[in-house]
Amino acid sequence: MRISPSLLRSGLAGAAALALPVTLAAGPAAAGPGISVSTTGTTVSVTTSACAQLNGSWGTASLLTSGQADFAQGRQVALSGTAAGQSAAWSGITPGTYTVVVLCSNNSNAGSQSVIVSAAPSPTPTRSAAPSPVASPRGVLGGVGGAVQDFGTVTLVAGGALVGAGVIGAAWFLRRRAKPYRF
Repeated sequence: MRISPSLLRSGLAGAAALALPVTLAAGPAAAGPGISVSTTGTTVSVTTSACAQLNGSWGTASLLTSGQADFAQGRQVALSGTAAGQSAAWSGITPGTYTVVVLCSNNSNAGSQSVIVSAAPSPTPTRSAAPSPVASPRGVLGGVGGAVQDFGTVTLVAGGALVGAGVIGAAWFLRRRAKPYRF
């Protein structure tokens, strides 16, 4: 039996499409405990369990603006907590994009993460005679969307299966259109 090159190519493409969900479901390699950063209004807080106490200190957390590249340039706060978890917080932060870096007392980097602080909510607007369009003062923040949410394995596999089925269906449809006398 002779296998045509187009059938072989479509088989390889199908195998690659089916392998994609498995690859995505595997997730990133283990990166250790790391840090978790959150914002509430104009307050930024960070938590970690990566640091060990050394000479009475857990370490230091630093809040860097986009123009700062060095740990020492940012607003530094000492970590506080227990062996189960340490935390630090900054309040009164102006809107913008920041990077939080945590340095343990043994000079190991526990992790870094970017965070966006948005403007404080404004009071409820009053009704006016003519509605006006509301524009964000910072413009569109593209790329943040679903990237900040951690989806489970089942969701990723289901999405990958739908994408794979779409690729296979499109290939089959286009093949049928190109040669209507073939299945």
